[in-house]
Amino acid sequence: MTDDAIVVEGLEKSYGSVRALRGVDFAARTGSVLGLLGPNGAGKTTAVRILTTLLEADAGTARVAGLDVKRDAAALRARIGLAGQYAAVDENLTGLENLEMVGRLYHLGRDMSRGRAHELLESFDLTGAARRPAKTYSGGMRRRLDLAAALVARPPVLFLDEPTTGLDPRSRLGMWETIEDRVAGGATVLLTTQYLDEADRLADRIVVVDHGRVIAEGTSDELKAQIGGDRLDVKLVDAGDAEAAISSLAEMCLDRATADGPIVHAPLRPRHGVIPEAVRKLDAAGIEIDDISLHRPTLDDVFIALTGHAADEEVPEGEQEKEPAAA
Repeated sequence: MTDDAIVVEGLEKSYGSVRALRGVDFAARTGSVLGLLGPNGAGKTTAVRILTTLLEADAGTARVAGLDVKRDAAALRARIGLAGQYAAVDENLTGLENLEMVGRLYHLGRDMSRGRAHELLESFDLTGAARRPAKTYSGGMRRRLDLAAALVARPPVLFLDEPTTGLDPRSRLGMWETIEDRVAGGATVLLTTQYLDEADRLADRIVVVDHGRVIAEGTSDELKAQIGGDRLDVKLVDAGDAEAAISSLAEMCLDRATADGPIVHAPLRPRHGVIPEAVRKLDAAGIEIDDISLHRPTLDDVFIALTGHAADEEVPEGEQEKEPAAA
């Protein structure tokens, strides 16, 4: 028996000559959020499509909620929810009708489907628009309706593929709170996102994928620790004092500090009170400073260190995953 709600082993998928997944392994514990990060085209959406039975892998195995995604596909669909990158709602139906329809597809029955629809419309602040066609909804409202649809059957495992793309800050915050509430209720969430602050807040564990391979995994703090500790950035009044400043700060540093014009970057040994200490040392050396700040590693720093580019950049042409052609 395993405590993992999602187990992926050796997953491979190619679209013609493009290898979208090249032997991917990861697991998500029950009742947790697993963040799947990677640049555009790194393989994230392909992995989600396989795990939600929308696509078959070329090789490898995957189990979700104890069920094999290929052999037990029909049974698995009743135990998962999916909100994709784009809101998949019927624009000609009202918000209420959309959610009722999903409930009926899950065989919840008319009364239960309607009751669940009203409950979710209230939870997602859509009650006032319940009887309006979805085509009259704003982008943020459609995203909220889409996530509500994924929750109609109270699935124990939820897949969210970039669920907050295009949302305003208030709507993003509301979506985060909804996800946290679901996990607090025992659900397992696999979240793909390009917003690293989102992963930092929500994910219990993070898997970084690039060029179809897992290149790092761990908690947010563990990943940040891989690229070193804090860094002190000192802006000097006179760029000519850079070498003297580097010497003055040497005993505080893990490695030799570097200078970029008047700005000195000093990788620090773990310690408290570094800013006052640095100011004292520089003052004792007669070095004037214009500004000083302590920079703690972020997931953005981790991502750039691991992949060589920002999270919202695409992988090189010819390496990215491609969606299969429509049937």
